[in-house]
Amino acid sequence: EEIQRETAYPDGKVEKILKNGCHLIFFPNGTWKKVGSDGKTITITFFNGDVKQVMPDQTVIYYYADAKTTHTTYSDGLEVLQFSNGQIEKHYPDGKKEITFPDQTIKNLFTDGQEESIFPDGTIVRIQRDGSKTIEFNNGQRELHTPQFKRREYPDGTVKTVYVNGEQETKYVSGRVRVKDKDGNIIMDTKL
Repeated sequence: EEIQRETAYPDGKVEKILKNGCHLIFFPNGTWKKVGSDGKTITITFFNGDVKQVMPDQTVIYYYADAKTTHTTYSDGLEVLQFSNGQIEKHYPDGKKEITFPDQTIKNLFTDGQEESIFPDGTIVRIQRDGSKTIEFNNGQRELHTPQFKRREYPDGTVKTVYVNGEQETKYVSGRVRVKDKDGNIIMDTKL
């Protein structure tokens, strides 16, 4: 672009005003700033390679050169971090966080302490504040983990529970109930 005016300051700073209305300011340490002709679009390129852009809508995009990470802050408070490995984190103004990992697993961290992970194969894991966990598999099976037991529910209605003492209880849709001790010995079976 053609330079309309150039000013050198005693502190070593140099300002160039271009004919298109842009201002370029060069600092002695290698940092430079570009103010767009609209006066609202600002780009600062730091001596270390970092770049900060301020958009007309007040969105701020900061690129960390060493980490190869981009941190975007929107005017509504949403923050998005994009890492070089493909991971993306969204930090919402209400405190919720959503992380998309390189393998496309999505993890939601809610403000009340609950977590939810959605895996590429469709499996969903939910962790409650009390530590109990629910796993929904893409084949229709569901598992519940608590400090007292692990329970698996099958699509046909069968429910198998394994207690902390090792005892197993299987309830079938027919009404049959089978209980095994920790060693796998049947201690009760109500065959119908």
